[in-house]
Amino acid sequence: MAQRSQLFAVKPVEVLLAELAGEHRLRRVLGPITLTSLGVGAIIGAGIFVLTGLAANQFAGPGLVLSFVVAGFGCALAGLCYAEFASMVPVAGSAYTYAYATLGELFAWIIGWDLVLEYAVASSTVAHGWSHYLFSFLKLFDVTVPERWSGSPIDFDPATATWVHTGAYCNLPAALIVLLVSMILVVGIRESATFNAAMVMLKLVVVFFVIVVGSQYIDTRNWHPFLPYGGAGVFKGAAYIFFAYIGFDSVSTHAEEARNPQRDVPIGILTSLGVCTILYILVAGVLTGMVPFNRIDIDAPVAQAFAAHGLPVAVFLISLGAIVGITSVLLVLLLSQARILLAMARDGLIPRDFFGAVHPRFRTPHKATILVGIFVATVAALFPLKLLADLVNIGTLMAFVIVCAAVMVMRRTHPEVPRPFRTPLVPLVPILGMASNFLMMLYLGWENWARLFGWLLVGFVIYFGYGKKRSTLAQTLARELKGGGIAGRARSET
Repeated sequence: MAQRSQLFAVKPVEVLLAELAGEHRLRRVLGPITLTSLGVGAIIGAGIFVLTGLAANQFAGPGLVLSFVVAGFGCALAGLCYAEFASMVPVAGSAYTYAYATLGELFAWIIGWDLVLEYAVASSTVAHGWSHYLFSFLKLFDVTVPERWSGSPIDFDPATATWVHTGAYCNLPAALIVLLVSMILVVGIRESATFNAAMVMLKLVVVFFVIVVGSQYIDTRNWHPFLPYGGAGVFKGAAYIFFAYIGFDSVSTHAEEARNPQRDVPIGILTSLGVCTILYILVAGVLTGMVPFNRIDIDAPVAQAFAAHGLPVAVFLISLGAIVGITSVLLVLLLSQARILLAMARDGLIPRDFFGAVHPRFRTPHKATILVGIFVATVAALFPLKLLADLVNIGTLMAFVIVCAAVMVMRRTHPEVPRPFRTPLVPLVPILGMASNFLMMLYLGWENWARLFGWLLVGFVIYFGYGKKRSTLAQTLARELKGGGIAGRARSET
């Protein structure tokens, strides 16, 4: 009974808020513009500059425009739920913290471990996209990187369901950019955010350039047939390019660093999501209009679409913008990953002395940032892009489903907690959010479900072998087993 109480005991909201006054709290320096910039910085990057090629070529064709609408709709519903939680509980941790406050410790661990997968593998995927555009950029100057240092040594053959060795040593540029960004992040959130804002501005200029100039080269015949793979292709494309949207939830991981989180975080989430959805739809329309869908390049689709029309200056600008833009995505993802680990360490589920350590001068989780950087660099150097992207998508979609469910639970269990931002039309919006995101999960194939369950199985081993015994909540329950205080509230809320 005690074990069951711990697994499903929730962390009281007042405890979450009390943590903001602790010595390990982060510095509040981010305003709505900076948060929106972080969101845009995380959203526009590898998803639009890289993954659109494969999605249009093999899944959706010109129907990629509808794929972005479908994925954006699911994200918008989840974003409304994220915004309510971020305004209620403005602490680091994102969906992990929200699950802990509503569904209990076991679900919090599941979503936290899932978020570790999301941000770590997403960062590796983004690093891959960065390297592809670097190679495209260098080719303009007749500079090539040897395949042994630019390819992934490990690949997966879906036809035979076997792992193969490609003969390459590693994707060295992808690993190096991860390590460089990690060094920048250790210095501090203010400096990182300023660096990100500069990159976002350049990236937006390039995106508008693609839309305005590319629209002049659209051949409407390339949009026929509009759905070469049928309606199922639209959903397969949505499930694949869903990666392009994952950045908006990273805004919520920085709630503890926002100056006025109850107002600024919802603004950052919804504004960045809305702006990027419109830009995605326009770029998808331009890309599939410039080049027949079955001839779109997979590695650097946007740049190569302009190259096909003999526009070398445009290729230069787009490749440079993609390199800078994807760097900003990598920065935000690595920034968010360390803060998820910080939240889990505060609760004792992973070693507090290491993952919960905050640098005395920079006030950043420096140890976690360095470890994450090394891990992500290693994965980016060894594994192929498509395998990583699919794994990220299913983990992120699972997180969105849980957040949507948690909003309904929180409305019932904590109706008295102030909600500066309220998700509209509850329970309709959360239910639609759960349904739409779960539907996209179904189109990702059994291999990705198997990898997800394998990752969760490893997580259960860690939780029951380490986290459950050292959980701060478990220690509180043990001290106050007979009721009262935090433990009594925790048990009564399960």
